[in-house]
Amino acid sequence: MGKRIYNFNAGPAALPLSVLEEIQAELLDFKGSGMSVLEVSHRSKWFDDVINEAVERTERLLGLGDDFHVLFIQGGASLQFCMIPMNLALEGRPVDYINTGTWSTKAIKEAEVQGKDVRVIASSEDKGFSYIPKEFTIDRDASYLHFTSNNTIKGTQWAQFPDAAGIPLVCDMSSDIMSRPFDVAPFGLIYAGAQKNIGPSGSAMVIIRKDMLERTPDNLPAMMKYTTFSGKNSMFNTPACVVIYTINLVLKWLEETIGGLEKMEQINQEKGSILYDFIDQSGFYQGTAVKDSRSLMNLTFRLPNEDLEKKFVAEALEEGFGGLKGHRSVGGCRASIYNATGIDAVKALVGFMSEFERKEG
Repeated sequence: MGKRIYNFNAGPAALPLSVLEEIQAELLDFKGSGMSVLEVSHRSKWFDDVINEAVERTERLLGLGDDFHVLFIQGGASLQFCMIPMNLALEGRPVDYINTGTWSTKAIKEAEVQGKDVRVIASSEDKGFSYIPKEFTIDRDASYLHFTSNNTIKGTQWAQFPDAAGIPLVCDMSSDIMSRPFDVAPFGLIYAGAQKNIGPSGSAMVIIRKDMLERTPDNLPAMMKYTTFSGKNSMFNTPACVVIYTINLVLKWLEETIGGLEKMEQINQEKGSILYDFIDQSGFYQGTAVKDSRSLMNLTFRLPNEDLEKKFVAEALEEGFGGLKGHRSVGGCRASIYNATGIDAVKALVGFMSEFERKEG
């Protein structure tokens, strides 16, 4: 096997090595079935056990009560941008959004396309989405308040979630779900494309409070209704079986190897501190997010000029550090340090950055 790189990709992103090894070991014969997990029927007991275990692990890790459903829906977070207003917008009542970047903007557009009464009650666009807004007033009659917990492109993250004073929160947690514990009670719906922090691409995890299912209109196509998925344990049609299988193994790693979300948060804070402290004391690298809005998942930074940035990304790859190019829409550099990227990887990156600064600074 060739040497594995330090993977700082923004998504699809790093998976725990032990999970990949477990997949490898089971690939040809899954649980004594004589078939690969790629071949097992989604109607079999083997897969039934997988999806039920993934749901149960999610419930334990997040402390979900009986009032939530855990669903797996194809189409990634992007499909959720339109399913949410379709299912959850109430007749004659607005839908409130907070805009903190590209993914929020896309979610807002999908609600507007449907002719919903969309109200953007706060935005950080005035400063290039470099901060999380603190001041906003929620419509008292809003159907829900939608926000994006972590912004991969601009490297900002909500440290404390917004208080919607009883209006259900709806959150895109694609890039930081399972990175820290939080109180699920205020949330009507949480969704996350799997490919950043909990698995490979091909499915979104959707956590929906059961009372929200009563909002689903009857006149939606079957595959656009949350009730279709909640009524059939996400198996109305063939789900993304291998994705769900891998998510279950990642959740098992979080529970059994890491020891839960409190431990995971401590590790993530340590990783973030190592990298941000280095950037802050350097006169060469410049962080792009406002300090109190900085993400612990996606650390964005610039070098003195674009030529140096290109050289940095190219030399980093030669040295075994992948995925450090910033998003095409903003340029610069970005290190995505999701749960599966270890402290060792972050320390090694700082070593490389220090040497690059010595040579080029």
